[in-house]
Amino acid sequence: MGDRRKFIKNLGAASVATSLPFGAIAATQKKEREKTLKVGLIGVHGMGWADLNSFLKNPGTECIALCDVDAPLLKKRADELETKTGRRPETFSDHRALLNTKDLAAVFIGTPDHWHCVQMIDACAAGKDVYVEKPIANSIFEADLMVRAARNYDRVVQVGQWQRSDPHWISALEYLNTGALGKIRQVKAWADVNYGSGFDVVPDTEPPIGVDYDRWLGPAPERPFNQNRFHGTFRYFWDYAGGLMTDWGVHMIDMVLAGMKASVPKSVVAIGGKLAFPNDAAETPDTLTTVYDFGNFSFIWEQFMAMGTSPYLEESGEPGVAFIGKYGILAINRASWKVLPLQESGKYLLDAIPPRSSNSNGLDAHTKNFYECIMSRKDPNCTIEMGRNAALVAHLGNIAHRTGKKLQWDDQKGAVANEPEAMELLKPSYRAPWALWKG
Repeated sequence: MGDRRKFIKNLGAASVATSLPFGAIAATQKKEREKTLKVGLIGVHGMGWADLNSFLKNPGTECIALCDVDAPLLKKRADELETKTGRRPETFSDHRALLNTKDLAAVFIGTPDHWHCVQMIDACAAGKDVYVEKPIANSIFEADLMVRAARNYDRVVQVGQWQRSDPHWISALEYLNTGALGKIRQVKAWADVNYGSGFDVVPDTEPPIGVDYDRWLGPAPERPFNQNRFHGTFRYFWDYAGGLMTDWGVHMIDMVLAGMKASVPKSVVAIGGKLAFPNDAAETPDTLTTVYDFGNFSFIWEQFMAMGTSPYLEESGEPGVAFIGKYGILAINRASWKVLPLQESGKYLLDAIPPRSSNSNGLDAHTKNFYECIMSRKDPNCTIEMGRNAALVAHLGNIAHRTGKKLQWDDQKGAVANEPEAMELLKPSYRAPWALWKG
């Protein structure tokens, strides 16, 4: 009987709809389209594309614009979106032109790190909300500019450190916050990855057909095109990124800061270098151990290329974090988390917790949070300040490695207190006509 009533009710609603004048139907459809949140993507190759597709799972969203300097790839992505959604987005090679797209509410930035600052600030100045990939910038100075711009233009800015929205990581940190581990004196994080070998030196060439290489370089120094410096592997060259430290490191460092309710270190020292592959094409280290003093705890970061291990956890090559307390250790990565009790006088000091596997999609949760915050105007789960702090910790580790010095950080002054050489690495020198935002 209930099904019959439901059928009649639905039939009646359909009859009313079909009895409306065509103009009224068109007006209703137009109103629905106007309610749709329209976004664009700058940098369509890797995580930017993943971020956009995750965001478009939210009802009432639509991508109307794509931007990239690689014309063949840009066409491919536009074709894919048209097939998926039935609408072909406008395409651009210049992000500033994309920002002029009518009805555009927000943008995703998935370009190489050295572009993030310019593009995010331009987007904020154009009145757009922003989802920017991590690390937010390729220098500490740029990261500070981005914080100022986001607040100056009053924009919602979500940083792509998506563990902040992942129920798996949230549950692990909730356990940490119970205090069951006792005082945390040391935290470790690592990216001991399986990849990295075979990155051979190759000769410079002409850019691929359809690639605007000058625009790809943007504010970075002018150099001949080299395939190693392009898609994906750009991150192993100082001009554009900071290697594993600013790639995986930023994700794990962010969770250290979240768990310890910390922001910036007092000092940092690093050892390592190109120890595994001294003659490969990369500039950034394949092996690095970095030690930070946060005052009430120490933090140790380690990275190894092509030597996949996972301390405390079983998933080989999976980066993670371990909080080491008086009574036990909480170890977390994207696959699982568990608690290892310490012992005293033959007794465990707390209950062990076996591995709890993740069954969540942290990226989807993070892009959904971005959507909700665009609508509510609340701060997102990973604010621009959180992105700045994680990037700062990572960049300081790299600077300590590059200078070979122990660095004392003064956050009030935004300066390394004891090493003038390190100060030169805090701020980039942009290639004309690009210029750092003056605020």
